[in-house]
Amino acid sequence: MTSGSGRSRELEGKVALVTGAGSGIGYAIAERFAHEGAAVAIDYLGHSEDAQALARDLSAEGAKAVALEADVTNAAAVEALIAQVVERFGSLDVLVNNAGIEKSQPLLEVDEASWDRTLAVDLKGPFLCLQAAARRMKESGGGSIVNISSIHEDFPFPSFTPYAAAKGGLRMLMRNAALELAPLGIRVNNIAPGAIATPINAATLADPAKVQRLQEIVPLQRMGTPEEVAEVALFLASGRSSYVTGSTYFVDGGIVRHAEPL
Repeated sequence: MTSGSGRSRELEGKVALVTGAGSGIGYAIAERFAHEGAAVAIDYLGHSEDAQALARDLSAEGAKAVALEADVTNAAAVEALIAQVVERFGSLDVLVNNAGIEKSQPLLEVDEASWDRTLAVDLKGPFLCLQAAARRMKESGGGSIVNISSIHEDFPFPSFTPYAAAKGGLRMLMRNAALELAPLGIRVNNIAPGAIATPINAATLADPAKVQRLQEIVPLQRMGTPEEVAEVALFLASGRSSYVTGSTYFVDGGIVRHAEPL
């Protein structure tokens, strides 16, 4: 099949699971993948109405899409999610680990519950999904796993210590997984978004002073969009990146090259 422009669709015949796809970056990735021919499983925990609406809209356009609720911090729920995807679509070729949370707290005020919750969603969840998906991909001869990390896998983020620690851990999870899974034909890469206009950044977007500050420290002088992140995810999910594994792709307008921390 081809797209409306006459070109071949890049993910035709592929099956993709995108976690945390009820809003923001995950939503844009799921939508982009479907438009490129993939059968898409839209995982959600919150934003259920948006996730269900996206699945309906994509199906109405002729795409294969389903919204599935699952808590990625629970191993049994993750196994059930992967099994549902395979039962529904027959295989699993692409996983996008997108589900994540963040909370602003000074280091000395971070309590155990906040630490545990952030690490569970932002690091344990990607591990559980990666492991379960890779087991399925091993059976089918390979696949692509894309983790939505953050510039804060490298770049300090004062008052967001649990989040930054989780993203730093996700960097090493990706690198280790890339080496161990390469012989199985499974590629693993990270995308590190910077300041992206998503619901998680609603408070920043509503504060003119913060927007101005971002424009000053981002070399491209603007926030990015979820769709711009989705384009990189498409590249990493597709055959165009067949020789790419173990890498982080920064989608940040150049902010990590700026000398000052946020």
